[in-house]
Amino acid sequence: MTAFSYSMIAAEAAKPVIGMIILQADETLETDLRRSFSPEKCDILVARIASETEVSTDSLSAMEGRLTQTAALFPAGLELDAVGYGCTSATSVIGPEKVHGLIRAGCGCETITEPVTALLNACRKRGISRIAFLSPYVESVSAKLREVLAEGGLASPVFGSFDEAEEAKVTRIDEQSLFDAAVELAASDAVDGIFLSCTNLKTLDVLPRIEAATGKLALSSNSVLIAHLRELALRH
Repeated sequence: MTAFSYSMIAAEAAKPVIGMIILQADETLETDLRRSFSPEKCDILVARIASETEVSTDSLSAMEGRLTQTAALFPAGLELDAVGYGCTSATSVIGPEKVHGLIRAGCGCETITEPVTALLNACRKRGISRIAFLSPYVESVSAKLREVLAEGGLASPVFGSFDEAEEAKVTRIDEQSLFDAAVELAASDAVDGIFLSCTNLKTLDVLPRIEAATGKLALSSNSVLIAHLRELALRH
């Protein structure tokens, strides 16, 4: 055997690292993340958390007991610059602060976000306090999320849903369906913008079309989560 010497990458040359906890059933968020962050500027590590094929408050709540263990799957000793949790509805059911605490217990990272906190952050920055809310899920799942958003100062007086509980169908809702529903909801004078909820919806390409058609801000779970992760991980 020939033994070779090697050099180490200097600490100051290391790129920021984002850890992302993604649902087992999610087919969209990981692709959206990798198309949104340049690999030359940032590394992305993904851990998958077990999730159900159908969405209910019970299935969402069950992830509470898995979050710490999943966060502990990131490489031991690696300092993550930010960690995201990729489930909008489960965050509302479990509670954003509890989600942060459970993730922190697993990986030690202090800088954590999820779509609820990211959405509230985005709307505060833009002075938005009333949004139309488009969900793929049954009303009972969305009700808790809308309540949590209202507690954070973001009202959703206009609400619409595709009324679908099966994740495999949610991720295949096409762009035109998203566009048509969002434009109809955003037409209300009662709102200043539109939010498309769920990290499994393919929203990134349709948001500019919605904004052009409505003249109002269009946000989605993935767009706000990606923006907040960029702000948190790359701010230094």
